[in-house]
Amino acid sequence: MASSKIRVGLIGAGYIASWHADALRATDGVEITAVCDPSLAAGKALADALGVRAFGDLADLIEAGVCDAVHILTPPHLHHPLAIQCLKAGLHVLVEKPVATSAIETAEIEAVAQEHGVRFHAGHNFMGLPSYDRLKGMLAKGDLGRVSVAEVHWCLPLAPLRSGPFGIWLLREPKNLLLELGPHLMGFIVDLFGVPDIRSVQLSKPVDLPGDDTRYQSWRIVAQAGDVDVTLTISMVETIDDRSLTLRGSSGRARLDFAADTLVVERENASDLVLNPLRRQLDLSWQHLREGLGNTFTQVRSLNRKSPYALSFQGMNTAIYTALRKGTEPDVRFSGASAVQVMSALDQTLALIPADMLKPAAPKVKTRDPKPTAMVIGGTGFIGRALTRALVAKGQDVRVLSRGRSGPFPDLPDQVETVGVSLYDKDALVEAMQGIDVVYNLARSLEGTWDEALEHDVGVAVRIADACQEAGVKRLVYTGTIASYDMSSPLQKITEDVPFAADMSDRNMYARSKAECEKRLMEMHRRDGLPLVIARPGIVVGHGGPLQHWGIGRWHGAGAVRIWGDGLNILPFVLIDDVADGLILMAEHPDAVGQSYNLIGEPMLSGKGYFDAIQKSLGARIGVSTGNLTVFWAADAIKHVLKVYALRRHGLTRPSLADWKSRAHLSPFVNTKPKAELGWSPEQDKTRFIEKAIGKANLFGF
Repeated sequence: MASSKIRVGLIGAGYIASWHADALRATDGVEITAVCDPSLAAGKALADALGVRAFGDLADLIEAGVCDAVHILTPPHLHHPLAIQCLKAGLHVLVEKPVATSAIETAEIEAVAQEHGVRFHAGHNFMGLPSYDRLKGMLAKGDLGRVSVAEVHWCLPLAPLRSGPFGIWLLREPKNLLLELGPHLMGFIVDLFGVPDIRSVQLSKPVDLPGDDTRYQSWRIVAQAGDVDVTLTISMVETIDDRSLTLRGSSGRARLDFAADTLVVERENASDLVLNPLRRQLDLSWQHLREGLGNTFTQVRSLNRKSPYALSFQGMNTAIYTALRKGTEPDVRFSGASAVQVMSALDQTLALIPADMLKPAAPKVKTRDPKPTAMVIGGTGFIGRALTRALVAKGQDVRVLSRGRSGPFPDLPDQVETVGVSLYDKDALVEAMQGIDVVYNLARSLEGTWDEALEHDVGVAVRIADACQEAGVKRLVYTGTIASYDMSSPLQKITEDVPFAADMSDRNMYARSKAECEKRLMEMHRRDGLPLVIARPGIVVGHGGPLQHWGIGRWHGAGAVRIWGDGLNILPFVLIDDVADGLILMAEHPDAVGQSYNLIGEPMLSGKGYFDAIQKSLGARIGVSTGNLTVFWAADAIKHVLKVYALRRHGLTRPSLADWKSRAHLSPFVNTKPKAELGWSPEQDKTRFIEKAIGKANLFGF
């Protein structure tokens, strides 16, 4: 193996797989040879992008003999059996954190690796950062003196806790929050000081998932590791990003910002009382400047391919595969033995928490089988959840299509059934639509290239429509977007009669793809009699929606936003409950077929007015800056040139000034049509609107 490249397969083709793939391609002596995912569409998409083979079954990948090692990137509850299967086949294994759901499972994986003479590595990527290497070097040399305190913080908003999706592994049990985030924090402590003795755990900031299923958004863990007092803090409410490791020693205090890959050390100096504070602050200022400029230079030179997060994976891979190629001992940071210790500490932590705080709420007892006549595709999303509950409130049973068989409706077992069906399987869609009168298609796909959008967004929308025709569905309500309009002129009033541009190639991918979906579906309506109605919601706000809404501006954490434009024009806000009501009216009204409706609320707030209302209602001032749209466009154009000519990427959308101006929603909307034709009645009172959109929306999580 020392003389040839190590062949690596990726098991799982989700979000994290792209990070692993990019890091592996930057690692010497390694080549990616396969992608395996039970979703052939997802696996093939990633495999094609990498130019490698795709497999739908792990046994087939193993039998093909195309890998020496694999990265297991599936949901955590699948890690244990997949890792053991690969290790027994003689493959080295890296498992994304958490490597398993308990220390016992982790120890079993390590034992199998030892038995078969292969290696098990833990994906504790942040310990691969260059700044962490520097910190460990300082600690080893005694530069910080005797270290007495270690504090690790993971303070980063976790939007799914408040706005979903609620069916993901992360939210299935309360303990999963610690299992997902805890390895990052505990890994540092185990690597630096050994396995800590957990003394106490405090949970706070509760939030209820659907079905009154409580999760705690703040975890504070107090421990002892030798002579070092340890505090671990996890905060998932809307808070300023603080992902850091601080070591307090007798000679200095070091703060590693592992989200930014910066390390700053505060030291004493021997100056007198007048100059001492000045020298300390000047020293800190110089360090901050050095770290900031260094990171900026690295990212600009690499065209952002060496962001701190990317560097963490590259550092981890370099350490793991250098040892494998040379046949040396594994790096302890990522070794199986270290993974067992990290999981043991997390098990200790969970053992100190009262059982009732770790027990998920039991679903309501089912007393009958639902008899759905409505289907919601995308029913686990923000609008889909509200629509499903609104349908149930009207006495209608609902079938929700989801990737899995569980959804955010544990309190409605008699009225809602969740069915796991691939949107790429037309026959399965037709079968799922049996007995269904109305299909609401809320599915959306965010793709990077036009070819991907045609396959995964436009192709899916047409396939669903074909299935509706074949199944005899009486009404298809398709959700497009107002983003497809050219909203760049304040003089243009937008009604449903305003057409989209004939050439959408210079619009952002989401706006262009949704417009193409509408075009093809309307062609099916005219040609084949597809019973189609199109909805275009505005900027949807209300309970379950995010604070960091990108329809308003570019967010930089929870505390700062750059508004698209000057923030003075009235934005097309609409309450989530009003959107749900409008969608139902579109399905019920006999004359709605073949029509489109813009679901825009009454004119209420500008961008600046929205943030002023947040401050007045909730007492939270958010740093609001205006954004020059021409500058946005120019920066986007430069990035586009670099992507096309330096990174050789194809199928990208050409930036345009009109597209950037449209993000500011400069053109006012006229919402007469849905009110006159459907009897739709969006909230008209500004005070009540603000209360629903902001006051009761749980924007900050507490």
